[in-house]
Amino acid sequence: MKIVHASPGFGSKFSEEQTLDFLSKGKLNLLLGTIDEKGEPNVHPVWYLFENGKFYIETSKTAKKANNARKKNIVYFCIDDEKMPYKGVRGKGTVRISEDINANIPIAKKIMIKYTGNLDNEVAKFLMNAVKNGFSVLLEITPKYFATWDHSTGFTEPEHFS
Repeated sequence: MKIVHASPGFGSKFSEEQTLDFLSKGKLNLLLGTIDEKGEPNVHPVWYLFENGKFYIETSKTAKKANNARKKNIVYFCIDDEKMPYKGVRGKGTVRISEDINANIPIAKKIMIKYTGNLDNEVAKFLMNAVKNGFSVLLEITPKYFATWDHSTGFTEPEHFS
């Protein structure tokens, strides 16, 4: 796992364990950056699951992010905590689209439980119905690197301020 410091001189970078904890245990949205057919950037706030070193995102087959990923499988992602002290992880990765309903169901269930608490609420039922009926796909993102920041520790004086 390649981890770089996103803001050298300001805070510190996460260790591998801290990166995995931040991505696996949090309930923040992931901001997914894709490129559309005009070559313009699009940012999509999404629910995600981070498991086995990959991100999983459930979305409609016809969603803009899915269409963009079909045309260009390079994406950018950012998960950041807006509460002080600021912390986060961003990076770039490649995306693969899974339309395999049987493979998608268990992952989609984990996403719904993470964000809605269980599978018995209207939102989870609606979204799981779309997965079961093949209206949804899973975006599987394999990160190339992580750029991390933790502004609670490790402040240093940049050279140009000395």
